[in-house]
Amino acid sequence: MYRRKFLQTLGMGAAGLSVGSSIPFNKSAAADTPAKEDLQAKLEKGEFTLPPLTYAYKALEPHIDARTMRLHHDKHHAGYIKNLNAAVAKYPNLQGKSVEYLVENLRKLPADIQKAVKNNGGGHINHTMYWKIMEPNGEKKPTGKLAAAIDSSFGSFDKFKTQFEAAGTKHFGSGWVWLALKNSKLQIVTTPNQDSPLMSGMLPVLGNDLWEHAYYLTYQNKRPDYLKAWWNVVNWTEVSKRYDKFLTT
Repeated sequence: MYRRKFLQTLGMGAAGLSVGSSIPFNKSAAADTPAKEDLQAKLEKGEFTLPPLTYAYKALEPHIDARTMRLHHDKHHAGYIKNLNAAVAKYPNLQGKSVEYLVENLRKLPADIQKAVKNNGGGHINHTMYWKIMEPNGEKKPTGKLAAAIDSSFGSFDKFKTQFEAAGTKHFGSGWVWLALKNSKLQIVTTPNQDSPLMSGMLPVLGNDLWEHAYYLTYQNKRPDYLKAWWNVVNWTEVSKRYDKFLTT
């Protein structure tokens, strides 16, 4: 049920996040991305590919710097995809499956690739969402059903932000902090490493990356400052769309 909702929320079919057919938005990244012919070959083989950014590396400055975005997207996310493809390549029957299917059915996968799929499949899902829910000059707050649900669940939008930042600050080590939906109720949770809320039967409405590579070049060890600044680049229109579709599918 959750896999179906997740795929529908992203407006994708069974291939889901497993494939992408576009060269990344940033022309300067061309040297770090496959040629169109290579992408087509990957698509035909059912391999996972790096989704493009829809904004320039520097677009989120000063809140997230261009160097961090370049390394984060082109190196870290690309690394998860490379490792995920290597794991799935061992089992032809799994090729063409969506990354959501793999993550939600970890225990049914061959034992020797479960850890690789958990870490790298989770990283692929999490980062694909992360890029999409950010934008230059993001809106200050959500509207519509999501705004009402946040007020109902946490008391107010400001109280929600305070609790979200506190959860992210207190989380030990690498991971993510989430606004997640379960049984039509919103809750703030954290996950270690690249674990996805999907692994626990929750739907990820909003998530912020707590790994140091997401913020250290600008904020060093000041994770609270990064969490607070991040609100300036949240694409609340996209987040609200995710929430609305989770409720209706």
